[in-house]
Amino acid sequence: MYEVVALRYGTREMRKRDCYLDYDSYGEPDEPLGMDYFFWVLRNDAGSIVVDTGFHPDVGTRRGRTCLVPPVEALRQIGVVPDDVPTVVLTHLHYDHTGNVAAFPNAELVVQRRELGFWTSDEAREPEHAPHAEPEDVERIAAGRLRLLDGDEQVVPGVDAFCIGGHSPGQTVLRVQGEGGPIVLASDAVHYYEELELERPFAIHHDLDAMRAGYATVRELARPGAEIVPGHDPEVMRRFPVLDGGLGVRVA
Repeated sequence: MYEVVALRYGTREMRKRDCYLDYDSYGEPDEPLGMDYFFWVLRNDAGSIVVDTGFHPDVGTRRGRTCLVPPVEALRQIGVVPDDVPTVVLTHLHYDHTGNVAAFPNAELVVQRRELGFWTSDEAREPEHAPHAEPEDVERIAAGRLRLLDGDEQVVPGVDAFCIGGHSPGQTVLRVQGEGGPIVLASDAVHYYEELELERPFAIHHDLDAMRAGYATVRELARPGAEIVPGHDPEVMRRFPVLDGGLGVRVA
């Protein structure tokens, strides 16, 4: 079993029209919508697994995001030394999930083969895809010590990966056996709780049908009483116990 921590390292002010696909079709007034940026740590007596690495502060500044704390510093503040981390799971390769991979020189990088294949292909350089990833991050990952997943696989006992796609070709969700019960780390398969509850697809998608099907998969993974943790919802900070210093929350 694992302690599961969500670390909030960045934020951004958005509007619903910017986040949800074809939002005007719902016939509702546009509203402000905060977007928080998280990554996750799974730890037990055997050590720590880091899930995604956040955006690099310099990249966040260039893209107009507010970095609340550099992700590497956030880890250090909760007692995780990046050099000692043996495993980094990358749920997908968008810039806000890959920006600090270089800080984990001894880690095996776990990523879907489909995801890496796409972001190292010519298609990834097309205008509708290219803005969502940083080429230098992708190159660094491709040259790293890799474990490539082919669909649904166990990462380690107690941590299972499920390839959903949709938002990105190899978008992965993790189901973790937490200390208080199972946790579904949805990452960007579900950005917001209301995205799942109302089935409102996110604006950025690679495969809309896969994104919609992914909502059903996330619900199925959560059916035995698991907590769902979306990738960008400020509500995460209100639903779970806040860590000392307000860096994030303990979700299990």
